[in-house]
Amino acid sequence: MAEVRTYAADVAAAASAALPWEKLGGCNILVTGATGLIGGCLVDVLMARPGRSYRVFASGRNAARAGQRFARYAGDPGFCFIEHDVSQKPAFSKEFHYIVHAAGGAAPAAFAASPVEVMRANFNGTDNLLAYGMAHGLRRFLYVSSGEVYGQGSSGKPFSECDSGYVDCATARACYPSAKRAAETLCASYAAEHGANVVIARPCHTYGPHFTESDNRVYAQFIRNVLRGEDIVMKSDGLQERSWCYVADCASALLHILLKGESGQAYNVADPTSHFTIRELAEAVAQIAGRKVRTELPPEAERRGYSVVTHAVFDTRKLESLGWRAAGRWQDKMRATIEEQRAALV
Repeated sequence: MAEVRTYAADVAAAASAALPWEKLGGCNILVTGATGLIGGCLVDVLMARPGRSYRVFASGRNAARAGQRFARYAGDPGFCFIEHDVSQKPAFSKEFHYIVHAAGGAAPAAFAASPVEVMRANFNGTDNLLAYGMAHGLRRFLYVSSGEVYGQGSSGKPFSECDSGYVDCATARACYPSAKRAAETLCASYAAEHGANVVIARPCHTYGPHFTESDNRVYAQFIRNVLRGEDIVMKSDGLQERSWCYVADCASALLHILLKGESGQAYNVADPTSHFTIRELAEAVAQIAGRKVRTELPPEAERRGYSVVTHAVFDTRKLESLGWRAAGRWQDKMRATIEEQRAALV
């Protein structure tokens, strides 16, 4: 029988993890990209912490979406939303002790339509925040990078943090992995030149609820299909193998890295029990919702935003050395994702 789990319970479990939470006592924490999938869940986990004595500042470009996403925190003195585009110089003057930079334009549609803006958001945004933090009481900066920095591997083995695969830099699709690589180097440069305390997370493909209508990542498309009562539409043969991670597990991993990670180090974020193909993902979502899977080739403009990487599986031993674990079956987490997204649409 499938495990009965909910997004709220998973967030509460992440907020109860055995971590040195006292480090955050009395601190201001800035989470950029807060209206996105990972940033939003991290805000939920931080706000769910029993007896919290810190203040959470959620930053994003869309105040209207933030108002809906974080309506439950309205009036809470421990929460504040800041409307800001990270590619622009900060216009605020608040002291932030911890910055989690999770903004970066990760939608495949943007890779095809706005590659210049994707690069600016990732590189300039990181530069703006690091410079601001160093001038305003920064204790630690967590950069949420991406597993796309690994490019296309050749061995078929899981990527460890010291690996680096091929990326064709002379293509617009390289805007995302190239910018993420450059931003990681920028973090290392700030550490070397200015003494910044920086840690890096490299999430794999992450899924969870509260994605937007415009999010065209495959899992979001599949869930959107079934919630509309439609069959799932595959845009390829779906044989690309990926590491996946449930967003509440990812948020928990970010907190482990923020509070226990070694300065200057990068950590893969993936569920070691969740390696499967995009077709297997589609079939699981269809089964949960009682729908079917069909294939439909996408137009060329859409296909330009797709990753060419066929195998992206991560080694997570370094993250697990910090005490992090992902518990439960991914199918049950996907079911919780679908039900939470269904409720959010009501």
